[in-house]
Amino acid sequence: MSHKNYILFVLIGSMWFSFFNLPAQIRHKSLREEVLKEQQSAKAETPESKEKGAVSQKSKKLEPLEPVVPIKTPFDQKTAKLIYLENADRGSVDQDLRPDVQVLNGNVKFRHDDAVMSCDSAYLYQKNNSFDAFGNIKIVQGDTLFAYGDRLYYDGNTKLLRLRGKARLVNRNTTLTTDSLNYDRTTQLAYYFTGGKIVDPENTLTSVWGQYSTATENALFRNKVKLVNENFVMDADTLIYNTKTHIADLVGDTHILYQNETDIFTQKGWYNTETERSMLLDRSYLINEESKYMTGDTIFYDKIKNYGEIFGKAVLNDSVQKSSLFGNYVYYNEKDELGIATDSALLVDWSTEQILYVHADTLKTYKDSIYNEAEAWRNVRFYREDVQGIADSLVYSSRDSVMHLVNEPVVWQENQQFSSKTIHIFSKNREVEKIHLEQAAIIIEQVDSAFYNQISGKDITAFLDSSELKRLEVNGNAETIYFIREEHDDSLLGANRTESSYVIFHFKDKKMDKAVFPSSTTGEFHPIEMVADDFMYLSNYFWLDSHRPLSKDDVFKRLPPASRTRTAVSDGAGADLSSPGENL
Repeated sequence: MSHKNYILFVLIGSMWFSFFNLPAQIRHKSLREEVLKEQQSAKAETPESKEKGAVSQKSKKLEPLEPVVPIKTPFDQKTAKLIYLENADRGSVDQDLRPDVQVLNGNVKFRHDDAVMSCDSAYLYQKNNSFDAFGNIKIVQGDTLFAYGDRLYYDGNTKLLRLRGKARLVNRNTTLTTDSLNYDRTTQLAYYFTGGKIVDPENTLTSVWGQYSTATENALFRNKVKLVNENFVMDADTLIYNTKTHIADLVGDTHILYQNETDIFTQKGWYNTETERSMLLDRSYLINEESKYMTGDTIFYDKIKNYGEIFGKAVLNDSVQKSSLFGNYVYYNEKDELGIATDSALLVDWSTEQILYVHADTLKTYKDSIYNEAEAWRNVRFYREDVQGIADSLVYSSRDSVMHLVNEPVVWQENQQFSSKTIHIFSKNREVEKIHLEQAAIIIEQVDSAFYNQISGKDITAFLDSSELKRLEVNGNAETIYFIREEHDDSLLGANRTESSYVIFHFKDKKMDKAVFPSSTTGEFHPIEMVADDFMYLSNYFWLDSHRPLSKDDVFKRLPPASRTRTAVSDGAGADLSSPGENL
């Protein structure tokens, strides 16, 4: 096996191996399924979901975004429980000035239902079933809820606590601190309105206004919301957060900034701060430290595993490499810089003035060491102003700036058509420098509507300068048909047909200037009026101009399989079955 064939064998084998091992790199849509399952299981764990006929947490506690101040609970005076004074070192009543107020001092302790409240001093309004407490306020309810503050105003009828001055509410592993805190023991809702902070084992959240349910552990934050995690910071206008599941519902303008400078911008979605998985809706977008930008109708993102899945009009943009990947489904792995697009997939390379558009059933981009690689599988069509083509599969490497087209590709450059078993397109300074055709190679140039120049051989190499053909080298079984023109009026004189072991053509001003044949060359010339079909076509001639992409939108055309015979004359047929304009 020759060195060239060995490289080609490895190239094709590697490409198809990577294709059939695709599930090892990406479990298609698995992140979306896992994240949705994670969200559903988190909701199923809430106390409301276990009660018959209970409504969801969000609709029951957090849907009304406007604060209700003060919280009022209707009560029946006959059934309202009285506040009991359990202890006070000293007590007095001023019968003249305030006969309805008991003044209590020293180790004061009250009990109301299952709540015990202690302080340094207090005013007890027994008639109103309320008290005002001062100094070292401590409230204990059950074995999980504690509250502290400098002052307390408590109404036993409405069960409304109003803590002022260094107020602190502790519920299991969650601590709420603020200067002013109201807590309704009936609805189990606490809220603050002058700025506050909630801390749990995962995060610290601050806002101007906040509401917290000790029953569901749901919290609602509004106005200058900030969530601080050891790995990221989240800023929002409005945020819903559960201190048990550590899931944040994003319901307004939200910005998430990671330590490595990855940014997420969204207005709707949710984020699990423990697993760092998120679902982002409504054209949210993400920008990472490598200047990669991604957006789509829906994004499922796993920051810990560094990959995401984008659904619906997906875009993955690389501003450094100046390339973009489009599709209705895009997978991206940040660590490997791997991008895979399907469903109306499109790769756009805008690193030069002549933009390259590549479409295929599946597109893949990745980085090998410091070099960028791209692969396209099945039904490949590409367009650039100076070169166009179709193929079964395509591989491109920036290592040597070579595009490899396999499985009988066809390439067009100006008015020439190139085809063979495999085509390699070499670029230099971002311009096509050389086109190498391997096995069953043929180049066809349309002379007019009826006649075609043809060059065929085992291998053909075309050398170009500024996208203009300068030299052709044909090696092995070289056959040519070339039509000769009259110099003074450019009319066709006839056709010259040759056979040789090799031939070299030199071109000048887009016309053949010189041809070099070996001495063993055989050939014959027929005047134009005597050129018959069997003389004017080589055995492997076929013309596929109807399949040529003529614009960036043409890469999405769906055409019948190309016939590789003389009957494949262009009829211009083809149906555009997609809407690439939505992606661009």
